[in-house]
Amino acid sequence: MKRVFDIVIALLGLVVLLPVLAVVSILIRVKLGGPVFFTQLRPGLNGKPFKMIKFRTMRDAVDQNGVILPDADRMTAFGRTLRSTSLDELPELLNVLKGDMSLVGPRPLLIQYLPLYSPEQNRRHEVRPGITGWAQVNGRNALSWDEKFKLDTWYVDNQSLLLDLKILFLTVKKVLVREGISQENNATMEAFTGSIVLEHKISSDRKQL
Repeated sequence: MKRVFDIVIALLGLVVLLPVLAVVSILIRVKLGGPVFFTQLRPGLNGKPFKMIKFRTMRDAVDQNGVILPDADRMTAFGRTLRSTSLDELPELLNVLKGDMSLVGPRPLLIQYLPLYSPEQNRRHEVRPGITGWAQVNGRNALSWDEKFKLDTWYVDNQSLLLDLKILFLTVKKVLVREGISQENNATMEAFTGSIVLEHKISSDRKQL
């Protein structure tokens, strides 16, 4: 039932939002240049990698040594608008149609985070990742990593079509008020360093004391 729901809503969304997709594509081309889309490997169901597609929101800027600049330096006012309105996420409807993603589920994070998860945190991959999720309607990027993972695993244990409908409704509300777009002092979300790394740091600090 969830997969059928995903396909129907994703198809309907692509048809209805086609003019919006076209306008955003043109604006990105004019303001940021090509390419219009940004693709990146992300872990999907059971951690299997897939290419997630989004609208590009950052400049391709590097320093004098050819090193890519931090997100905050590459983000433009136009890019921030795309993110705050979640318009950059719309191409992910194609990922939903392909079966890589669901409309609702834990957000797919970076591939390099996979070895850093605790067994409990890794349970977020027991379901398809989503365009939106329980964590996104309860704080989004304003949450700590620990809070976000707890909300993700709660969704895994309590998922239902009724809950998905509730999350989709709350997502629209959150987008309209533009809450939790980024963490304080970060353009998006600080990098996840892993519970194991954190525990090692705490242990080291205790030994020094």
